Amino acid sequence: MDHLETLRIFNTVVEVKSFTRAASILGLSTPMVSRSITELEARLGVRLFQRSTRHISATEVAERFFEGSVRILAELEALEAEARHGVTEASGVLRLVAHTTATVNVLVPLIADFKKAFPSVHLDIALTERPVDLVEEGYDLGILLPFMLTTDKVVSRDLTRIPVAVVSSPEYLSARERPQTPQDLAGMNFVALPPSIQTPSLRFRRRNEDIVVDLKVDITTNNPALRKEMVLQGFGLGVLPETLIEDEIKDGSLVRLFADYQLVDSDVELRLVYSNRKFMPAKVRAFVDYAVLYYQVAHDEAETVI
Repeated sequence: MDHLETLRIFNTVVEVKSFTRAASILGLSTPMVSRSITELEARLGVRLFQRSTRHISATEVAERFFEGSVRILAELEALEAEARHGVTEASGVLRLVAHTTATVNVLVPLIADFKKAFPSVHLDIALTERPVDLVEEGYDLGILLPFMLTTDKVVSRDLTRIPVAVVSSPEYLSARERPQTPQDLAGMNFVALPPSIQTPSLRFRRRNEDIVVDLKVDITTNNPALRKEMVLQGFGLGVLPETLIEDEIKDGSLVRLFADYQLVDSDVELRLVYSNRKFMPAKVRAFVDYAVLYYQVAHDEAETVI
């Protein structure tokens, strides 16, 4: 088998951690994939995978070899694309890590439309709400919140922003006087982000006047869905993404406060993150270009409606 094709098979096995799944993605038989890996191990004189009856795992040597082979194949792919005047087909496994709640509530249409546009790209999507090292963990792309970035050795660009609102359950408000101005929040409990992620304060703006309010935080969590549930249970007020609470606002189980005030610098900022490589694989370039255009079109349409 051609050595470059062997490298592609090796890379796919590392990415999906399965001979069988790699074979399915590449349109090969599982024995052919296994034989290719065995031949590569013989050529290198090292073991690349620890095998058992249920799963495989890459050895330390394989992980180092994978980093180099990914770079080589990406550069080759870019050179071939340049030779063909930029025409190339995006394909292979695209490893994407994204913020859990944002993905479920906002990003599904983008991901679904991308998959329809590029059926040859196999998506391997990991969801998390913890800090991520894109390079160390081997992801091609990330759609993350700023606090999730752990290194500046990546390209990070603003993808979209999700507005937030201050909300409360009717039950929580029924036990105390409803706040009419931000200053009335003094003494009220908040379910908020941990202070390591966001300072426990809010900045409101009205008629060019800024009002900063320090929050009394009773419960903290980095998960917006859990914050919503705690607010619904009457544990305090919350600052939540509008896309997450639309139904609750409509049915009255949550009440929006301070609609006449602008919340400053509180929007949920989703960032598109990828490795800063000179030669970007076609599958990565395809997603980056598609995502940027997708949200640019959405932004332009929203401005047209306004």
